[in-house]
Amino acid sequence: MCGGVYYTHNGLDTRFYFPNPKAKLPVRQRSGSVALLPWGRRQEQRGVLPLGGWARLDSIYGGRWDRWFPVPVKLPLKSFMERDIEGQSHWFDLVRGQWIQGLVARDGSEQRIYIVTVEPELESAVHERWPRILSG
Repeated sequence: MCGGVYYTHNGLDTRFYFPNPKAKLPVRQRSGSVALLPWGRRQEQRGVLPLGGWARLDSIYGGRWDRWFPVPVKLPLKSFMERDIEGQSHWFDLVRGQWIQGLVARDGSEQRIYIVTVEPELESAVHERWPRILSG
């Protein structure tokens, strides 16, 4: 489900794990610049946006995110982390031209980013949710 990310922003390599309340994700803006936004919301954090750091693609298409004015964005990550059924971490690299799809949700001045997830294509996949990886 993508519990960690690795990216470079302003020349600094950064690794964040979702449980960290200070976790931010890079968002590529239309101008080409990259902004950092808070990654989801945790139980102890104030706000009204959904708890968690992920948005299922089918729930987006189903309209469950509409009240938060969702905007699809590109997350320029170098790699992401998933845990296997034994709890071991595995990092998966993205190749040049690939990105993970994100969703920016808003409520008033509150704005957070969620990683869009899909069902994995491989039947042997450990998780039922996988980050939506796009290229182009």
